[in-house]
Amino acid sequence: MITYRHEVAGDVITVRIPETDTDLREFMHWARSKPELALDTETTGLDIFRATFRLRTVQFGTAHEAWVIHWERGGRFHEAAEWVLKHCPRFLIHNAPFDWLVLDTTTPVSMESLAPRTTDTRIKAILVDPRQPEEGGVGTALKPLSGFYVDPSAPDTQGDLTAVFNSMGLTKANGFAQIDLRHPTYNLYAGLDVIYTARLNPKLDAEHERLGVRPRLVDYEHEIAYMCAYMQRAGLVLDLDYVDTLRTMLHEETAKFAAIASMYGVESVNSGAQVAEALLGMGETLTQRTKTGNLKVDKAVLLPLADLDRDWERIGAREPNPLAEAVLRAKRAGKWGSTYADRFASSVDESGRIHPSINTLQARTGRMSISGDLAAQTLPSSDWMIRRAVLGDAPDHVVGSVDFQAIEMRVLAALAGVKRMTEGFVSGGDDFDIHMYTAQLIKGEGATKRDRKVFKGAGFGKVYGGGIETIARQTGATEAEIARAVAAYDRVFPEIKRASSRWQREARNTGLVTVSVTGRRLPLDRDRTYAVVNYQCQSAARDVLGQAMLNMRDAGLLDYMKLPIHDEIVFSAPKSDVKDVAREFERCMTMDIFGVPVVAEAEIGGRSWGSLYGADI
Repeated sequence: MITYRHEVAGDVITVRIPETDTDLREFMHWARSKPELALDTETTGLDIFRATFRLRTVQFGTAHEAWVIHWERGGRFHEAAEWVLKHCPRFLIHNAPFDWLVLDTTTPVSMESLAPRTTDTRIKAILVDPRQPEEGGVGTALKPLSGFYVDPSAPDTQGDLTAVFNSMGLTKANGFAQIDLRHPTYNLYAGLDVIYTARLNPKLDAEHERLGVRPRLVDYEHEIAYMCAYMQRAGLVLDLDYVDTLRTMLHEETAKFAAIASMYGVESVNSGAQVAEALLGMGETLTQRTKTGNLKVDKAVLLPLADLDRDWERIGAREPNPLAEAVLRAKRAGKWGSTYADRFASSVDESGRIHPSINTLQARTGRMSISGDLAAQTLPSSDWMIRRAVLGDAPDHVVGSVDFQAIEMRVLAALAGVKRMTEGFVSGGDDFDIHMYTAQLIKGEGATKRDRKVFKGAGFGKVYGGGIETIARQTGATEAEIARAVAAYDRVFPEIKRASSRWQREARNTGLVTVSVTGRRLPLDRDRTYAVVNYQCQSAARDVLGQAMLNMRDAGLLDYMKLPIHDEIVFSAPKSDVKDVAREFERCMTMDIFGVPVVAEAEIGGRSWGSLYGADI
């Protein structure tokens, strides 16, 4: 038996590494009496579904003692770890979905077995404070949380390991795979993580009690985390022939538009200084500056110059600037090539699938994000090119999606008690258009499509916290016109301003924290308390989607579900059954919030996800 002693918060703790059968029997005897153990894994990296991925250690611990089991040694080490994984009543895991999937893919212990027995301390920490350190919070990683709640002198074992990697000529990327299994720093690092997790949990319980965090909210987030891990494990089927074509096409497009930019003196489309100088030389006016004082030429600046909206559709407000458009298209093609097409080719598993990672609590408001093999949130809503690479689960499957209709505005109407908006949603019927309805309330029956666009911008400005300048840029209207539209919006829907004032006042009395309708704590920034409307609406919309996902699970739809994106669920179903499946998805997403109906509409495509956006297959 290898044994290490270490001090944690004034206590001497023990980390044990079994070496013999006798040591392993002692470990099993120790674990047998424990009603709850902290659990963690060490692996060769983060790409769980790659053929080269390996599980190296499994560690179990309490507040005072940890056992690091060298899974990589096989045989009796497997048997001992498996026995505890199967028989321990409860586990504490920090960032449980990762370890669920690791153990599901590398051991006989399934995620279905582990998840009901798991408490995720990361989820519990986020429900106390979702902010990262750069936002003024503690963060959601185990190390900063341990330093804050458990032991201010907690060692930076990650930093110590990185130093060891460097001394061995390794990097952070390959060090975890190549470091000696018996290296003292590696084993201490592994053991301390479960001890810190075991000590962190009661501290978070006390915070939940003090702050009134609802136990049902904790359970709900664990259920959502399991569903998303289930989807990640299933993955998405790729059309590999199309991926090869896509890579070639995007690299050619990058070169094509870079060549156009060079005609205007821009040798690198990624050089802000070159782009700014060339645009000024063409007579354009640039006023926004970066924190370092340079002229901004980012996407938000270039899109209006190219007469394009956020969905890359023509606005019709001006003559498009050819350089601005060339820079935008060169950078987009380059980004799509590296972020999507190249990533698809390098990440596809042996079954032809990729496995996007779904972070169920990414944003401060609880909104989800998708990263890893597919950064789905950043795809423009009008694009089919990247989505065309993703196919239904089987040759007889088609891809569909179901999303809420105007969920942000419905949530706003419900939370703020906006009477005229609510009346429209209640009586408007299936084809009700909240933005044209608003335009007609303000401008009369003769309201135009352009009026609709302007008042849609004003409404989303309320929900997302966009200012006059931002809305003007996005809609192509003048700032004066947008200012008048926002003022008119406030006259027609006065409850929104009143709700904002009330939420801000309540937040100032509770340490600048606004509490969502579901009990989620949402810290505000002191200089941006006006964002309270955005936080309340985004958080509630996310939880409406979460409830719909639970409805889908209960209706037996989980195996059809592929990704939750914004306010949409992408699904794959046999073509023969897809209409019935789509209707069931719609039913699960239909509900009522404080008298405001929430409705959803399904769209059925073809063999690829891109077919929903105009692709021919």
